[in-house]
Amino acid sequence: MIDYANKTVLVTGGASGIGKALAEAFVARGAEVIIADRQAEAAEAVAASLNGLAIACDLSDPAAPAALLERAFAWRGRLDLVCANAGYGRNKRIIKEPFDEAAMNMFAVNLFAPFRLAQAYAAALTGSGQRGRLMITGSENSLSLPGAVRRNGLAAYGASKHGVLIMAEWLHEELRGETMDVHILLPGGVYTPLIAKHIPDPKDLPPEMHIILPERCAEIALKGMDLGLFYIPTHAHIADDMRPRTEGIVEALKALGLAP
Repeated sequence: MIDYANKTVLVTGGASGIGKALAEAFVARGAEVIIADRQAEAAEAVAASLNGLAIACDLSDPAAPAALLERAFAWRGRLDLVCANAGYGRNKRIIKEPFDEAAMNMFAVNLFAPFRLAQAYAAALTGSGQRGRLMITGSENSLSLPGAVRRNGLAAYGASKHGVLIMAEWLHEELRGETMDVHILLPGGVYTPLIAKHIPDPKDLPPEMHIILPERCAEIALKGMDLGLFYIPTHAHIADDMRPRTEGIVEALKALGLAP
């Protein structure tokens, strides 16, 4: 089990949902936390409840990740873990997707911000004598087209999360354990404010949705890091959702006469 006593942890998107639950879990293990979120008042409230630091930032700004990392590192002169968790969705069918500024902002936050943070974090760690840890929040949509959301028009969101996965895999490969450890959290359905808006009481969640509470997601995330896992999935059905793609490739190879 990783000892977080007196360690400093930065959580982006930490004012609610998975980010808030992660921050609470780290504090329970003795960490000092920094809550970064574009919702300034909510970030302040969460940080105050955890005796941490709040930093308001909008990660759609290309300069924001590096500035955030600098402020976070300066707070206590160390930064032991960065949770690049901020992200949000978008519901539009591809045929009607304008790929406008709002869509580009989503890609900036979901896809590019985690790796701009990684670049700034690596630069800060170099020569500091410290070793870091980075956990990036992907999604079950990073791995497949989940059956539960197939009619929700999540193509652009899914593309951003697919991109997060492959870039995290490349980062993991390129670093090969040097400078920092890298993990990618792959949540299925989690009871975030977006879902709570439609289903105020989690007791009313339909069982077939397989929704877990943010606290359970955080528990799995910390266990995955304790175990040194790169991939940290949160739901058993994620493996089943991936099968149609794999089976489709196998069938295509057979049809093309390329199967061994």
